[in-house]
Amino acid sequence: MAQVCPKLSREEERRVPMASTNGDRRPKYQRIADTLREAIQAGEYGPGDRLPGENDLMATHDVARMTARQALGVLQAEGIAESRKGAGVFVRAFRPLRRRGIQRLAQEQWGAGRSIWAADTEKRDLVVDQVEVTEEPAPERISVVLDVEAESKVCVRRRRFVLDGKPVLLATSYLPAPIVAGSAITEENTGPGGVYARLAELGYKPVHFREEIRSRMPSKDEAAQLNISAGTPVILICRTAFADEGRPVEINEMTLDAASYVLEYDFDA
Repeated sequence: MAQVCPKLSREEERRVPMASTNGDRRPKYQRIADTLREAIQAGEYGPGDRLPGENDLMATHDVARMTARQALGVLQAEGIAESRKGAGVFVRAFRPLRRRGIQRLAQEQWGAGRSIWAADTEKRDLVVDQVEVTEEPAPERISVVLDVEAESKVCVRRRRFVLDGKPVLLATSYLPAPIVAGSAITEENTGPGGVYARLAELGYKPVHFREEIRSRMPSKDEAAQLNISAGTPVILICRTAFADEGRPVEINEMTLDAASYVLEYDFDA
């Protein structure tokens, strides 16, 4: 059954943007999506506002229902909008998380017993709702970086982070098992300051970090765990923590919902 959209008021009708077609070879649905996105960025539609429905877009742009549906689907796939059953498509109200890549890893943060997340969340509600700690043979890519023999045992910590009720990050840490054996790192709750504070207590204080960043489309499992559509890209961050003399002591592979993050790096010239 076709969705019945609420009738727009005259004020709402004036706000329905019209996509330009002059010399533009982009598909119609993409032009409409771009126009709606620009209207959102300009503040014409704020968080929680209902966007023009399929019927509205069909009438305004003289397109088929499928084209209108594709246009709205683009915004949903990007995480800009969300569909509410029986009500329409609305501008997503979730406020992106500003990940402060340098401040969060400073020793004064975890060394003082604070979570590195405290530098990012600004007192928002952060929950780690899934934690799995195991000991497994090291995958080759991990053994090479940690400089341990292939198939050597490593402590593996898998977590899912949920912010304001929305999954935003999947993280898997790998640490040499002989280093962390018997410590709180092998438990679900690592205590104040987290893994890095515990490594410092064990004599392997992180003194240097390296992060590599790339992006791609999510796997089916990642999309399900992050509760995102298959068309929403994810950001991959691989961080290696080094102790004195350049000894690698942790690899953390993170998968972020790209629509939920702003990556911020603040440093002197």
